[in-house]
Amino acid sequence: MPPSSVQEEPTPDQDIHDASADYWTRYNVTLHHQFTSAEESLAYFRWRNDQYFGYIELMPVHGQDGRVVLDFGCGPGHDLVGFATASNTSRLIGMDVSPASVAQARARMALHQAPCELILLEPGVIELPLETASVDYVHTSGVLHHLPDLVGTLRQLRRILRSDGSMRVMVYNRDSVWLHLYVAYLKRIVEGAYRDLSLDEAFCRTTDGEDCPIARVFRASEFITVAEAAGFTAEFTGSAISMHEAKILSHRFDAINDRGLPEESRRFLLDLTFDEHGFCRYRGHRAGIDGCYLLRPCG
Repeated sequence: MPPSSVQEEPTPDQDIHDASADYWTRYNVTLHHQFTSAEESLAYFRWRNDQYFGYIELMPVHGQDGRVVLDFGCGPGHDLVGFATASNTSRLIGMDVSPASVAQARARMALHQAPCELILLEPGVIELPLETASVDYVHTSGVLHHLPDLVGTLRQLRRILRSDGSMRVMVYNRDSVWLHLYVAYLKRIVEGAYRDLSLDEAFCRTTDGEDCPIARVFRASEFITVAEAAGFTAEFTGSAISMHEAKILSHRFDAINDRGLPEESRRFLLDLTFDEHGFCRYRGHRAGIDGCYLLRPCG
């Protein structure tokens, strides 16, 4: 790790960085639950993955034996638990901007007696405190769509990755039941909420709390373009469907029948197909909120 004095100056938009860090200190995916045993922690890891059909296959935690692994935006340690129990890493690192989540992750990893370096990031400082080309694998799930400087952060992740390294990313997927049925129909039409907002702005209010400062949503082509601008090749590997999306699919015909539904949402719902497991698909991929990608450094 480089000396602590090696840092970038905060960006001009420091207020949004501070607001984001403050929000994620107050809110995290476990609602600050304190685990009391490794068994409880691991059971929660498995339960949460099961709430998103296909997630763990798209964002695996196994297969990283002997490698340096970074969980960027590790939160309260959910996927760190996965790597600690499913892979024998040579070095496991978790980074997050939330002091509360870093503390929770540290306590949780202690329950598993798993060596892990936990790094608290400074809001607005883009440069990551790791040496260039020092990491084999980066995992970042549900994080990048919340960042003020997405391209800058991706470039830093590109810098710390080895030339033969790789990164798996989950960001919110625009071609999803969440956006086109839950937001476009159930929230905006049935409930009458967010009618003064664009569909993307309304989406932001429905995922991680109404006060979440930033929650972007991407078509696959859009995120791939961003990743390429940061020095990666990128492949959309599929999306995971949330339990919530699966439960509301019975409303899709009512939505299609409603003249107030945006045409793009109607076309999306009309184009859905269903596989042998009953999961809905759009243009060959499951139509879920969790869009997943495999990135590799260019050059």
